[in-house]
Amino acid sequence: MDIKLYRKRFIPNETVLLRDDIILSCDNEKIITKWNVLKPRKDFTHGYSCYYINDGYKISSYLKDDESLLCYYCDIIKTEYKSREGAYIFTDLLADVKVYPDKTVKVVDLDELAEAYEKGLITKNELSMALRQLDALLKIIYSSGIKQLVPET
Repeated sequence: MDIKLYRKRFIPNETVLLRDDIILSCDNEKIITKWNVLKPRKDFTHGYSCYYINDGYKISSYLKDDESLLCYYCDIIKTEYKSREGAYIFTDLLADVKVYPDKTVKVVDLDELAEAYEKGLITKNELSMALRQLDALLKIIYSSGIKQLVPET
């Protein structure tokens, strides 16, 4: 059975089949993909992602046309697996971390996380999950750096 990957978002409310993503490896702990942007962009064109299924985050390398790194983009996610369909649904829990080549770290979109909770788009448990997973990810980044989370491609 082929594995299907879906990205689910709250803002905007959508679930998208990542039909063009190429799965490079898949096991019970992580899935590594190669992809091109869904909509044309000027700042980057393609990249690689590693979904840490049990840890609740996805680490992506955003690459420019010349293969240089724009940044690592870390999404806080909730993973659901539907065995009958062979489908993973990765729900974006809104909090994100950007790590730049100069090692600058920026936490972004916490306002969206608060807005989603206030509007009832996410539950109290999802809010708590997002914050705990964000904290765990930041502890790794601050203590060991992002490189240990980025798979060899």
